[in-house]
Amino acid sequence: MGKVTARASTTVHADPDTVIGLLRDYGARPRILTDNYSAFRVEPGDVLSFHFAAGGRERDYRLVSELTGHRLTEKDELSSFTNVWEVTPAAGGSTVTLTGSWDGAGGIPGIFEGLFAPLGLKRIYAEVLTKLSAALPG
Repeated sequence: MGKVTARASTTVHADPDTVIGLLRDYGARPRILTDNYSAFRVEPGDVLSFHFAAGGRERDYRLVSELTGHRLTEKDELSSFTNVWEVTPAAGGSTVTLTGSWDGAGGIPGIFEGLFAPLGLKRIYAEVLTKLSAALPG
């Protein structure tokens, strides 16, 4: 069983503090999510719960967040899944990178998971980043 990772990046027109501010505004988070996410809710302690469906697979997530500088880490309490938002200064704004990773399955299923899951999730993350850019002020 190996680590499976999907990553997407984009440059946005806002400074890192503004981007992190929007990402930490969990009430606004549904505005940047794709249709793959449903039943989104914020629980006490800034815990994000939602149902995710993609590629014929579905599961529930319960993410606990931790902010360190301009890095927002969201760890699932129900699995090994971790989401990391990294925001760095860039010319005219910021570069935002969204990375998701988890412990993949073993054997033949793990080989297919390692090949195909990152491609689908990278596409979804790219859509989320496009919606994030559109949701930023300015």
